[in-house]
Amino acid sequence: MNRLATRFERLRASGRKALIPFVTAGDPHRTVTVPLLHALVAAGADAVELGVPFSDPMADGPVIQRASERALVHHTSLRDVLDMVSEFRQRDAETPVVLMGYLNPIEVMGYQAFAAAAAAAGVDGVLTVDLPPDEGHDLLVALRALDLDPIYLIAPTSGPARIEKICSAASGFVYYVSLKGVTGAAHLDLGPVEQKLALIRERTTLPVGVGFGIRDAATAARVARVADAVIVGSALVSRVEELADRPDEIAPALGALLGEMRRAMDAA
Repeated sequence: MNRLATRFERLRASGRKALIPFVTAGDPHRTVTVPLLHALVAAGADAVELGVPFSDPMADGPVIQRASERALVHHTSLRDVLDMVSEFRQRDAETPVVLMGYLNPIEVMGYQAFAAAAAAAGVDGVLTVDLPPDEGHDLLVALRALDLDPIYLIAPTSGPARIEKICSAASGFVYYVSLKGVTGAAHLDLGPVEQKLALIRERTTLPVGVGFGIRDAATAARVARVADAVIVGSALVSRVEELADRPDEIAPALGALLGEMRRAMDAA
Protein backbone atom coordinates (compact mmCIF):
# COMPACT_ATOMS: atom_id res chain seq x y z
CA MET A 1 0.00 0.00 0.00
CA ASN A 2 1.50 3.35 -1.06
CA ARG A 3 1.48 6.60 0.91
CA LEU A 4 -1.78 7.96 -0.50
CA ALA A 5 -3.68 4.73 0.08
CA THR A 6 -2.21 4.42 3.58
CA ARG A 7 -3.14 7.98 4.49
CA PHE A 8 -6.72 7.71 3.27
CA GLU A 9 -7.13 4.37 5.03
CA ARG A 10 -5.99 5.89 8.32
CA LEU A 11 -8.31 8.86 7.88
CA ARG A 12 -11.25 6.60 7.08
CA ALA A 13 -10.56 4.48 10.15
CA SER A 14 -10.51 7.58 12.37
CA GLY A 15 -13.58 9.18 10.75
CA ARG A 16 -11.62 12.22 9.53
CA LYS A 17 -11.38 13.90 6.13
CA ALA A 18 -8.20 14.76 4.28
CA LEU A 19 -7.04 18.35 4.04
CA ILE A 20 -4.85 18.86 0.97
CA PRO A 21 -3.28 22.28 0.39
CA PHE A 22 -1.90 23.37 -2.98
CA VAL A 23 1.06 25.71 -3.41
CA THR A 24 3.17 26.47 -6.46
CA ALA A 25 6.77 25.27 -6.22
CA GLY A 26 9.28 28.09 -6.30
CA ASP A 27 6.73 30.80 -5.43
CA PRO A 28 7.96 33.41 -4.65
CA HIS A 29 11.40 31.79 -4.47
CA ARG A 30 12.74 28.24 -4.38
CA THR A 31 14.01 28.62 -0.81
CA VAL A 32 10.47 29.21 0.47
CA THR A 33 8.88 25.98 -0.77
CA VAL A 34 10.26 23.18 1.40
CA PRO A 35 9.90 25.02 4.74
CA LEU A 36 6.37 25.96 3.63
CA LEU A 37 5.49 22.31 2.96
CA HIS A 38 6.67 21.34 6.44
CA ALA A 39 4.63 24.19 7.96
CA LEU A 40 1.51 23.04 6.13
CA VAL A 41 1.96 19.48 7.42
CA ALA A 42 2.47 20.78 10.95
CA ALA A 43 -0.76 22.79 10.59
CA GLY A 44 -2.79 19.71 9.67
CA ALA A 45 -2.24 18.88 6.00
CA ASP A 46 -2.78 15.17 5.27
CA ALA A 47 -1.15 15.40 1.84
CA VAL A 48 0.27 18.25 -0.23
CA GLU A 49 -0.24 19.25 -3.85
CA LEU A 50 2.79 20.92 -5.35
CA GLY A 51 2.22 22.90 -8.52
CA VAL A 52 4.83 22.68 -11.26
CA PRO A 53 5.24 26.19 -12.72
CA PHE A 54 4.26 26.49 -16.37
CA SER A 55 4.21 29.41 -18.78
CA ASP A 56 0.65 28.76 -20.05
CA PRO A 57 -1.44 27.45 -17.13
CA MET A 58 -4.75 27.47 -19.00
CA ALA A 59 -6.87 25.80 -16.28
CA ASP A 60 -5.74 28.21 -13.58
CA GLY A 61 -7.21 31.53 -12.61
CA PRO A 62 -5.23 34.74 -12.22
CA VAL A 63 -3.98 34.00 -8.68
CA ILE A 64 -2.26 30.74 -9.60
CA GLN A 65 -1.17 32.05 -13.01
CA ARG A 66 0.71 34.81 -11.22
CA ALA A 67 2.25 32.23 -8.87
CA SER A 68 3.69 30.41 -11.89
CA GLU A 69 4.99 33.71 -13.22
CA ARG A 70 6.76 34.48 -9.92
CA ALA A 71 8.33 31.01 -9.84
CA LEU A 72 9.44 31.23 -13.46
CA VAL A 73 11.23 34.52 -12.82
CA HIS A 74 13.77 32.31 -11.02
CA HIS A 75 13.59 29.66 -13.79
CA THR A 76 12.03 27.02 -11.51
CA SER A 77 11.97 23.84 -13.60
CA LEU A 78 10.40 20.41 -13.23
CA ARG A 79 13.77 19.06 -12.09
CA ASP A 80 13.95 21.81 -9.47
CA VAL A 81 10.50 20.77 -8.23
CA LEU A 82 11.64 17.16 -7.93
CA ASP A 83 14.69 18.34 -5.98
CA MET A 84 12.33 20.14 -3.59
CA VAL A 85 10.38 16.92 -3.04
CA SER A 86 13.65 15.07 -2.35
CA GLU A 87 14.60 17.72 0.21
CA PHE A 88 11.14 17.53 1.81
CA ARG A 89 11.54 13.74 2.10
CA GLN A 90 14.69 14.14 4.20
CA ARG A 91 12.44 15.14 7.11
CA ASP A 92 9.07 13.71 6.13
CA ALA A 93 8.81 10.18 4.80
CA GLU A 94 5.06 9.80 5.35
CA THR A 95 3.07 12.75 3.98
CA PRO A 96 1.92 12.07 0.40
CA VAL A 97 3.06 14.54 -2.27
CA VAL A 98 1.09 15.03 -5.48
CA LEU A 99 2.54 16.99 -8.38
CA MET A 100 -0.01 19.07 -10.27
CA GLY A 101 0.87 20.62 -13.59
CA TYR A 102 0.78 20.44 -17.35
CA LEU A 103 2.00 17.89 -19.86
CA ASN A 104 4.68 19.86 -21.69
CA PRO A 105 7.47 19.71 -19.05
CA ILE A 106 6.84 15.96 -18.61
CA GLU A 107 6.96 15.38 -22.36
CA VAL A 108 10.23 17.27 -22.59
CA MET A 109 11.76 15.08 -19.88
CA GLY A 110 10.22 11.89 -21.31
CA TYR A 111 7.51 9.83 -19.66
CA GLN A 112 9.69 7.02 -18.33
CA ALA A 113 12.48 9.37 -17.24
CA PHE A 114 9.96 11.58 -15.46
CA ALA A 115 8.28 8.66 -13.71
CA ALA A 116 11.65 7.30 -12.56
CA ALA A 117 12.81 10.70 -11.31
CA ALA A 118 9.49 11.38 -9.57
CA ALA A 119 9.50 8.00 -7.82
CA ALA A 120 13.13 8.46 -6.76
CA ALA A 121 12.32 11.90 -5.34
CA GLY A 122 9.41 10.59 -3.28
CA VAL A 123 6.43 11.78 -5.32
CA ASP A 124 3.24 9.76 -4.78
CA GLY A 125 0.80 11.00 -7.39
CA VAL A 126 0.69 13.04 -10.58
CA LEU A 127 -2.19 15.20 -11.79
CA THR A 128 -1.63 16.38 -15.36
CA VAL A 129 -4.31 18.99 -15.98
CA ASP A 130 -4.28 18.90 -19.77
CA LEU A 131 -3.95 15.14 -20.30
CA PRO A 132 -7.25 13.25 -20.02
CA PRO A 133 -6.99 9.49 -19.45
CA ASP A 134 -8.09 8.55 -22.96
CA GLU A 135 -5.12 10.47 -24.38
CA GLY A 136 -2.56 9.56 -21.74
CA HIS A 137 -1.94 5.83 -22.09
CA ASP A 138 1.86 6.02 -22.31
CA LEU A 139 2.22 8.25 -19.26
CA LEU A 140 -0.31 6.12 -17.37
CA VAL A 141 1.78 3.00 -18.04
CA ALA A 142 4.98 4.74 -16.95
CA LEU A 143 3.40 5.98 -13.70
CA ARG A 144 1.77 2.70 -12.79
CA ALA A 145 4.99 0.77 -13.40
CA LEU A 146 6.53 2.69 -10.48
CA ASP A 147 3.46 2.73 -8.20
CA LEU A 148 2.77 6.41 -8.84
CA ASP A 149 -0.91 7.32 -8.68
CA PRO A 150 -2.40 8.99 -11.76
CA ILE A 151 -4.96 11.48 -10.48
CA TYR A 152 -7.61 13.00 -12.72
CA LEU A 153 -10.06 15.87 -12.62
CA ILE A 154 -13.80 15.33 -12.91
CA ALA A 155 -15.71 18.39 -14.06
CA PRO A 156 -19.26 19.47 -13.17
CA THR A 157 -20.11 18.84 -16.82
CA SER A 158 -18.80 15.23 -16.84
CA GLY A 159 -21.54 12.70 -17.58
CA PRO A 160 -21.80 9.13 -16.24
CA ALA A 161 -19.80 7.53 -19.09
CA ARG A 162 -17.02 10.09 -18.75
CA ILE A 163 -16.90 9.68 -14.98
CA GLU A 164 -16.63 5.92 -15.38
CA LYS A 165 -13.72 6.24 -17.81
CA ILE A 166 -11.86 8.65 -15.54
CA CYS A 167 -12.39 6.53 -12.43
CA SER A 168 -11.22 3.36 -14.17
CA ALA A 169 -7.90 5.02 -15.02
CA ALA A 170 -7.36 6.82 -11.70
CA SER A 171 -5.80 5.70 -8.45
CA GLY A 172 -5.02 7.46 -5.17
CA PHE A 173 -8.12 9.65 -5.32
CA VAL A 174 -10.21 11.51 -7.87
CA TYR A 175 -10.45 15.28 -7.86
CA TYR A 176 -13.89 16.78 -8.38
CA VAL A 177 -13.78 20.35 -9.66
CA SER A 178 -16.69 21.87 -7.77
CA LEU A 179 -17.08 24.95 -9.96
CA LYS A 180 -17.17 25.53 -13.69
CA GLY A 181 -14.33 27.70 -14.91
CA VAL A 182 -10.80 28.20 -13.65
CA THR A 183 -9.22 27.93 -10.21
CA GLY A 184 -10.11 30.70 -7.81
CA ALA A 185 -13.72 31.06 -8.96
CA ALA A 186 -15.99 32.45 -6.29
CA HIS A 187 -19.27 30.85 -5.22
CA LEU A 188 -19.63 27.26 -4.07
CA ASP A 189 -23.15 25.78 -3.98
CA LEU A 190 -22.92 22.51 -2.05
CA GLY A 191 -26.19 20.99 -3.29
CA PRO A 192 -25.02 20.20 -6.84
CA VAL A 193 -21.64 19.10 -5.45
CA GLU A 194 -23.30 16.53 -3.19
CA GLN A 195 -25.38 15.21 -6.09
CA LYS A 196 -22.30 14.85 -8.27
CA LEU A 197 -20.33 13.09 -5.55
CA ALA A 198 -23.11 10.52 -5.25
CA LEU A 199 -22.84 9.89 -9.00
CA ILE A 200 -19.05 9.52 -8.76
CA ARG A 201 -19.26 7.15 -5.79
CA GLU A 202 -21.57 4.86 -7.74
CA ARG A 203 -18.62 4.31 -10.08
CA THR A 204 -15.57 4.12 -7.82
CA THR A 205 -14.44 3.21 -4.34
CA LEU A 206 -11.58 5.72 -4.55
CA PRO A 207 -11.68 8.70 -2.19
CA VAL A 208 -13.18 11.79 -3.78
CA GLY A 209 -11.53 15.15 -3.18
CA VAL A 210 -13.27 18.45 -3.84
CA GLY A 211 -11.43 21.59 -4.87
CA PHE A 212 -12.09 25.04 -6.38
CA GLY A 213 -14.07 27.55 -4.34
CA ILE A 214 -12.77 26.62 -0.87
CA ARG A 215 -11.83 30.00 0.53
CA ASP A 216 -11.96 29.76 4.33
CA ALA A 217 -12.52 27.52 7.34
CA ALA A 218 -16.31 27.63 7.05
CA THR A 219 -16.26 26.50 3.42
CA ALA A 220 -13.73 23.77 4.22
CA ALA A 221 -15.98 22.45 7.00
CA ARG A 222 -19.03 22.41 4.72
CA VAL A 223 -17.17 20.50 2.01
CA ALA A 224 -15.72 18.06 4.55
CA ARG A 225 -19.24 16.93 5.42
CA VAL A 226 -19.72 15.51 1.91
CA ALA A 227 -16.21 14.86 0.46
CA ASP A 228 -13.35 12.57 1.44
CA ALA A 229 -10.80 15.32 0.92
CA VAL A 230 -10.86 19.11 0.91
CA ILE A 231 -8.39 20.66 -1.54
CA VAL A 232 -7.51 24.32 -1.07
CA GLY A 233 -5.33 26.30 -3.45
CA SER A 234 -6.15 29.87 -4.42
CA ALA A 235 -6.91 30.97 -0.85
CA LEU A 236 -3.37 29.95 0.14
CA VAL A 237 -1.62 31.15 -3.00
CA SER A 238 -3.23 34.59 -2.68
CA ARG A 239 -1.62 34.90 0.77
CA VAL A 240 1.74 33.97 -0.74
CA GLU A 241 1.22 36.77 -3.24
CA GLU A 242 0.41 39.27 -0.50
CA LEU A 243 3.58 38.31 1.37
CA ALA A 244 5.88 37.83 -1.62
CA ASP A 245 8.16 40.65 -0.48
CA ARG A 246 8.16 39.29 3.11
CA PRO A 247 8.97 35.61 2.49
CA ASP A 248 9.75 34.83 6.13
CA GLU A 249 6.09 35.47 6.97
CA ILE A 250 4.68 33.07 4.37
CA ALA A 251 4.98 29.75 6.22
CA PRO A 252 3.52 31.07 9.52
CA ALA A 253 0.65 32.83 7.73
CA LEU A 254 -0.33 29.84 5.60
CA GLY A 255 0.08 27.51 8.55
CA ALA A 256 -2.33 29.66 10.56
CA LEU A 257 -4.91 29.69 7.75
CA LEU A 258 -4.66 25.96 7.18
CA GLY A 259 -4.84 25.28 10.90
CA GLU A 260 -8.17 27.15 11.05
CA MET A 261 -9.47 24.94 8.25
CA ARG A 262 -8.26 21.77 9.97
CA ARG A 263 -9.97 22.65 13.22
CA ALA A 264 -13.21 23.58 11.46
CA MET A 265 -13.20 20.33 9.48
CA ASP A 266 -12.59 18.22 12.57
CA ALA A 267 -15.46 19.95 14.34
CA ALA A 268 -17.87 19.54 11.41
